[in-house]
Amino acid sequence: MPPVSVLPVADRPAAAQALLPPAPPRIVGPDGLPLLGRHAGSLQGCDWHRLAPPYRHGAPWRFLHHKRWHYVALSAPEMFCAVALVDLGWFTTCFAWAFERTEGDMLANFAQDGWPGRLSGRLADDGLGISRFARAGVTIELGPDGLALRSPWLEVDAAFGPAAAPALVAAGLVPGGGVHATQKSGCLALSGEVRTWRGEHPLAGGTASIDYSNGLLPRETAWRWASAHDGDLGFNLGTGYFGANENALWLDGALHPLAAARFLHDHQDPMAPWRLFTEDDCLDLVFTPQAARREERRLRSARIAASRYVQPFGTYSGWVRATSDAPKRMVAQLAGVTEQHFARW
Repeated sequence: MPPVSVLPVADRPAAAQALLPPAPPRIVGPDGLPLLGRHAGSLQGCDWHRLAPPYRHGAPWRFLHHKRWHYVALSAPEMFCAVALVDLGWFTTCFAWAFERTEGDMLANFAQDGWPGRLSGRLADDGLGISRFARAGVTIELGPDGLALRSPWLEVDAAFGPAAAPALVAAGLVPGGGVHATQKSGCLALSGEVRTWRGEHPLAGGTASIDYSNGLLPRETAWRWASAHDGDLGFNLGTGYFGANENALWLDGALHPLAAARFLHDHQDPMAPWRLFTEDDCLDLVFTPQAARREERRLRSARIAASRYVQPFGTYSGWVRATSDAPKRMVAQLAGVTEQHFARW
């Protein structure tokens, strides 16, 4: 794949402001204990084999429970594109979709599984690394500086510039005795292009957001998620196995932690409007879906592995604010996604 030309991370200007403590140099401390909580910066040192009691597990347990994913959303005036690489331990997989906003058409939507093990791909060990996938004509390279994707249905060359605000790093305990960590990078300057059968679609002037997650997860894991970003405003909300750990608002160059989120929507009809709000009275939005990527899978028997997944794309309207006594910032037609997901893995 041709190289993606962007500013090296070390050469980017410092993000404007973080209201959270700086991220530690390693998420597993020298005493073998995970450094739980929310931080600003980069997720590093997800070396779960170094965990000490009561978080320590043997190698077979870690192999079965260690999951990683690397996801990026590209939001531009003409196009919204999402790409993900997933490492389940016993195999890797990926998906990508591209929605043309001006015409309201889904121009590409595909998934590709890798060979057993990690023969087809390798995900980054932390939020600063590069994840790769290659099989059956699909090649993907995703890192903090950009994305390069080739497939029969979709090609992407995207470069990520300086972020308007620091990334969120969150680590917490999850059901079943596991630990999970994530880095959410939002409000990243975007350039490049997406190519589909309909032609070339510029990304200049758009915004990228990245989700890197790495953890020891329960056999059955479920969540709801919401994310949207533009140049100076963005948010990430989750509920389910990870609780409120990853809830955050990016506003005018600052990263603000948010309280627990409520998702009000029709589980049977994800294309109906969603309402989302946080318990600290800092966010209240209505999401109007326009399209969705759906997938339901079973590996031979649902008792072995299964996944039910839907990720609607649409726009958010409502308001956000940095604190409960701050003036409300109105939000209108902010492009983003929601998601509901159940996995038995």
